[in-house]
Amino acid sequence: MELNKMKLVVPYNYIPEQFSNHEKFFDLWKPVLQSGEFTLGPFVENFENKFASYIGSKFCIAVNNGTDALILSLKAAGIGPGDEIITPSNSFYATTGAIVAVGAIPVFSDVDSRYQIEISGMKTLITKKTKAILPVHWAGASPDMLQIIEFARQQDLLVIEDACMAIGGKLHGKSPGTFGDLGAYSMHPLKTLNVAGDGGMVVTNNEALYLWMKKFRNHGMTNRNEIEFWGVNMRIQPLQAVIANYFLDYVDGFVRIRNRNASYLDNLLNDLERYLQIPNRLNHNLETFSLYMILASDRDNLIKYLIHHGVEAKIHYPTPLHLQPAAQKLGLNKQALPVAEKQARELLTIPIHQYLKFSQLDYVSQLIHTFYQNESR
Repeated sequence: MELNKMKLVVPYNYIPEQFSNHEKFFDLWKPVLQSGEFTLGPFVENFENKFASYIGSKFCIAVNNGTDALILSLKAAGIGPGDEIITPSNSFYATTGAIVAVGAIPVFSDVDSRYQIEISGMKTLITKKTKAILPVHWAGASPDMLQIIEFARQQDLLVIEDACMAIGGKLHGKSPGTFGDLGAYSMHPLKTLNVAGDGGMVVTNNEALYLWMKKFRNHGMTNRNEIEFWGVNMRIQPLQAVIANYFLDYVDGFVRIRNRNASYLDNLLNDLERYLQIPNRLNHNLETFSLYMILASDRDNLIKYLIHHGVEAKIHYPTPLHLQPAAQKLGLNKQALPVAEKQARELLTIPIHQYLKFSQLDYVSQLIHTFYQNESR
C-alpha cells in the first residue's frame, strides 16, 4: 500500500503542524510587507546578528539555502579548480555538489559507527593537492572535531564544516560549525531551524572572509552603482529571515524534545541488538537528531512493513556519494569505502521529531519487535 493512500500514524514530515497557526506567521510578515524592504536590509541583519550570538561566532552571513552556504564558504576560502577537498561519502548530495560547483575535486572518506568521517582513514587521503577538510555533522551528530582541527593545523589545511543538520547541537560545549575556519548551516524545511521555505547561513570569526562573503552574496556590490568583483545573488529573503528570527528562540526546546524521544526509542529497541545497531551516544556531544538513524538487518523488508503500517520511515541514503552515477562520470569512485557501503544497505531513519508522542514511539517499537519475531520463526 502506498504511503499517501493510507493514514499516517507516525509522520516524518511535521511542517504542517509546525505552521498550523497561519495568522501568527502572517503577523510576523506584516512589518516586512509594510516596510518594502525585500532585498537584504534590517530584517536580515537582525537575524544574522542574533544567529551569530546564538551559535557563538563573530560573524554570520545569511543566504538563500544550505547549498549556497557551502559554496560561499568554499569560495571565501579560496578553493577552486584542482584543489582536493576531503569529505565523507555518506552525506547529502549538496556537500559534494558544492565542492564540484567551485571546480574542486571531492576526495571521499569512509565513516565510523556513528556515521561520521573516520579520522584515521581521512589522514591517509592527504596529497599535495589537498586544500581543505570538509567534515559533516551528519544527522545532527558530530565527528571528532578536536582531532580534525589538530590534524588540519599540522598539515596547514583549511577546515570548512557542513553543520547543516546541527543547529542547536553542542560538542564539548561549543556549537557545531564554530570549530573550523567557516561553518555552513541549512534552514531547509526539515531542519531544526526552518523558515517556511529555505535558507542558509555561513559563520566565521575571520572579518576579512566575512566582508568578502557579504559582497559576493550580493553580486560583489560595494554600493548600488559599483561592484568590486563579480559575485552572484545568494541573498536570503527578509520574509524567511523574520521566520528564522522567531523560531531561533525555540530551537533549544526542539532539540531537547528530540533528544528525549531518541533516548526513549533507544531504550525501547535496546533488546533487539541481534537485529539492530544503535550508534553510541557521546556525553560530550548533544545531538540535534535531525535524523534518527539505526542499522537494521533485512532493512528493505522492515521499511516496507513500517510504511504499510503507517510509519513514515526513510533511508538516508541507499547509495553512498562515491557510488553515485555523477561520481562515476567524474572518476571519483576510485576506492572502496566498506563501512559507508555496508551502512547504506542497512540504514533506517525513524521519525522522532518534536511533535511526536511517546505513544507513537511505542507503536514504532511494537511494529519492529513484531517484524523480527515473525522473521525468527
